[in-house]
Amino acid sequence: MTLEDNKAIVLSWFDAFNDRNLGAADRIFAPEYTLHEPGLPPDFPKGPEGLKAFAGGLLRAFPDWHATIEDVVAEGDRVVVRFTEAGTQQGQFEHIQPSGKKVRIGGVSIFRMSGGKIAEEWEFADTLGLLQQIGAIPAGEEGEG
Repeated sequence: MTLEDNKAIVLSWFDAFNDRNLGAADRIFAPEYTLHEPGLPPDFPKGPEGLKAFAGGLLRAFPDWHATIEDVVAEGDRVVVRFTEAGTQQGQFEHIQPSGKKVRIGGVSIFRMSGGKIAEEWEFADTLGLLQQIGAIPAGEEGEG
């Protein structure tokens, strides 16, 4: 696979997610796919099913969630995506009741490709900012720190 092929595969996932086509994960992600996300339990399911559970939970809490790609860089078997995501919390997010608040966060994902599929992902998103925006954690006062 070329670097452009790898980028196209990763971008096809973002398109499928934005279209609410979580079933596309079955063709895009390897059976051994592992998501490395701060806060996920060590026994979180692997493969497309684990990813669909993760993405489905996010979409239940934020039905209008949308990811916008800001940058894509590929080297070797890695694709790095910088993204902005936004949505309105209309459902329960983990243990946090719906707030009705709109949120906007940024993040970066590093994807490892294998055999034309995504085999591993490290995602770093602004979860603290999300929790502050929905009112689950107080935002800091200006001048603190």
